[in-house]
Amino acid sequence: MSQYQGRIWKFGDNVDTDAILPAMYLNRTDPDELAARCFESFNPEFCGQAKNGDLIVAGQNFGCGSSREHAPIAIKAKGVSIVIAASFARIFFRNAFNVGLAVLESPEAARCAQNGDVLSVDLDAGQIRNESRRESYSFDPIPENMRCILEDGGLIPHIVSTMKSKRQ
Repeated sequence: MSQYQGRIWKFGDNVDTDAILPAMYLNRTDPDELAARCFESFNPEFCGQAKNGDLIVAGQNFGCGSSREHAPIAIKAKGVSIVIAASFARIFFRNAFNVGLAVLESPEAARCAQNGDVLSVDLDAGQIRNESRRESYSFDPIPENMRCILEDGGLIPHIVSTMKSKRQ
């Protein structure tokens, strides 16, 4: 998918994976169960009120902490369409693509957008439009190989798709 639109949930700097999904839930694998616990202690409003298609906008170093894939799985299963941050912890960034969660870096959007604003994101154009504030922010395009992983729903589905197409 190359276009997203939704309401923002704004978070600050250094949101770690324990804030996204507390460690006590790491023995669970059902994405719906993980989604029900997403940000439950850190932001109970998000846990109870986030809707499919909503976006997360955050500051520096989003997803820092332990390298668990549960955090991006919980965010994706909660229905968040894309996470925009000033920067990401490297392992979270990669895990997000691995599970098919779109993430992109835009320090300008992280600085200017506010909780509740509505954003439209065009991956092809490298543009974020803040519909609430009538502002635009740019970002570096997601590399084509990473876009293919997202379009296939994550790394494993992408590998399966690639293998099938090579057999034909």
